Amino acid sequence: MFITGILISFVMKSMVPFDSPNHYFINDMIISILITFIIWEGSLRIDNLLNKKIPWLGNTAKRITIQFFITLIFSSLVIYFPMLTFNKFVCFLPPEKQNILIVISLVIGVLFSFIILTIEISSQFFKSWKKSLVEVEKYKAESIQAQFQNLKDQVNPHFLFNNLSVLSSLVYKDQDKAVDFINQLSKVYRYVLDNQENELVTLQKELTFIESYVYLLKIRFDINLEVAFSIDETSKSKCIPPMCLQLLVENCIKHNEISEENHLNIFISSTSDYLTIHNNLQERIVDITAEKSSKTGLKNIIHRIAHFSDKEVVITKTNVSFEVKIPLLIVH
Repeated sequence: MFITGILISFVMKSMVPFDSPNHYFINDMIISILITFIIWEGSLRIDNLLNKKIPWLGNTAKRITIQFFITLIFSSLVIYFPMLTFNKFVCFLPPEKQNILIVISLVIGVLFSFIILTIEISSQFFKSWKKSLVEVEKYKAESIQAQFQNLKDQVNPHFLFNNLSVLSSLVYKDQDKAVDFINQLSKVYRYVLDNQENELVTLQKELTFIESYVYLLKIRFDINLEVAFSIDETSKSKCIPPMCLQLLVENCIKHNEISEENHLNIFISSTSDYLTIHNNLQERIVDITAEKSSKTGLKNIIHRIAHFSDKEVVITKTNVSFEVKIPLLIVH
């Protein structure tokens, strides 16, 4: 900016001849450098403020227009008033030359301001663009990891062993129920396979899947597990990442004791904005032989939701209950 101020002062000298005996070129240079610094620092503050209010990504045209006019007004005022003061108390030029000097100063000053600001804004924009590309790639990696984890959770030996054990007992006790069990189990696996590549599914589709999943759980735990639904009709067309709801129900099963003495009650409800999964808390006592939690389930959900919405996943834990609220998304 120091060098730019000096260059501007030389340009001004070549365009406006000064013949005042009290005029010194060093004064021109000093005022030019000061104005250049003020415009530069002020423009950076404007840019930082607009970064918070109107980010580049998604608002490029609006941002360019607003920043153009704000910077134009700011630069003009910063140039006009110091030059007016400078002409009156330092330069002592005739009135007609003062007007010419102010006009030329405004044109040259604003032009230089926009050249420098364009370089800075271009740098900021491409940094934001590059950052967004990195975040997209990061999300893709996390999404693939989450999808793989969900698939692994469904086909891991524990899940398969538990369901095959239930199925083997049903074959002897109730063949019709065994057939239903196989049908529901196949629907669970079909949903997992069909939605591995999908980033979002409708809540209606996820609820249809979760009904099959809950059916398997109910056969296994009988009356010791209760799952109730209260879903608002308007929210069924909204979206969530696939198998989010399944993962939250699975967490309820995994981390809570379920027995004749301790029934587990899961309540799934929705509003127009959120899907809520609530359960009574009766944390399981973990021994060394128990399957350890990877503790990545909720983190995966939080990261996947954050890619589509500014709304946060709300987790509420008390001594007697545990609740997770995930935003319902609208696909445009």
